Amino acid sequence: MARRTQDYDEDDVRVRPGRRGSRPRTRRRPAHDDATPGFVTAVDRGRYRCLADPGTGDERGVTAMRARELGRKGVVVGDRVALVGDVSGDADTLARIVRVEPRTSSLRRTADDTDPFERIVVANADQLVIVTALADPEPRPRMIDRQLVAAYDAGMEPLLCLTKADLADPEALISEYAPLGVRYVVTSRGGDLDALRAHLAGRTSVLVGHSGVGKSTLVNALVPDAERAVSHVNAVTGRGRHTSSSAIALELPGGDGWIIDTPGVRSFGLAHVEPENVINAFDDLAEGAAERCPPLCDHLPKEPGGLGGRPPSEAGQSCGLDGWVAEGHASQARLDSLRRLLASREGDAE
Repeated sequence: MARRTQDYDEDDVRVRPGRRGSRPRTRRRPAHDDATPGFVTAVDRGRYRCLADPGTGDERGVTAMRARELGRKGVVVGDRVALVGDVSGDADTLARIVRVEPRTSSLRRTADDTDPFERIVVANADQLVIVTALADPEPRPRMIDRQLVAAYDAGMEPLLCLTKADLADPEALISEYAPLGVRYVVTSRGGDLDALRAHLAGRTSVLVGHSGVGKSTLVNALVPDAERAVSHVNAVTGRGRHTSSSAIALELPGGDGWIIDTPGVRSFGLAHVEPENVINAFDDLAEGAAERCPPLCDHLPKEPGGLGGRPPSEAGQSCGLDGWVAEGHASQARLDSLRRLLASREGDAE
């Protein structure tokens, strides 16, 4: 029996009958050129809260689901998306996300340093605010280091926010990060937040930090109607309880920027980060790495007893940054700080 064929125009996409011989289906997807732009502000069990037509004066909150045509492509807080369907924002209406626009940045983490599966925490933010308490609980510099690495990897500018300065002097921690040139702001409980507001103005900032550092307290002060739950630190363990269960984007009063609050974390896996993405954040050292370092150099000292105590690299050569610094192109403090971050990436400084 001869095989039947279906004629089609060269300008059309080949079609095939449906399972029950009904209307043919096509592989061509609609362009959705008339879709409404949106900004994802929250994700909750397969539903996405979006701000439709952001920045137009006609903004409205819309609940949406992800269209099947997106496949496995994830949607996260901060994504800029295209919406179709009912985008009125009325109660009990549901739109569809049919397209995720290209991201300008992606803050990523893994469960631990051996986990090959990374996940995107938020998208399209340009500043990472690392919130750490000066006391109650005590600072965790290695956690700060890891979050700095994540910021450099994502191409985001870091800001160190030191809270609870009424309980401890911030100078020791400030001096520890001075060689990195990381900007910082110091706050006290119930104190003035004008300095922090100045750093947040006109930007999309992600707030990260482990539980109990006062992140939700800051959010409630910055956005009075946020109503983020606040917890207390356990007197025995020195740890806080997770009160923010999911990321949420909140617009600052007067439309002067966005902050994205994230759940408190107790680990920050960096299995996905390449050393080059970290060193490129250090202009004075990146040039030396390009000129002096052997291929596949991890930029860590190779001498016994040095940071990491590693054997020579695959190329059998030592890191060229030591000579670069010795010639005065960069400071030893900067190199030491870079190596501390790289060691933190591999878990050595956890």
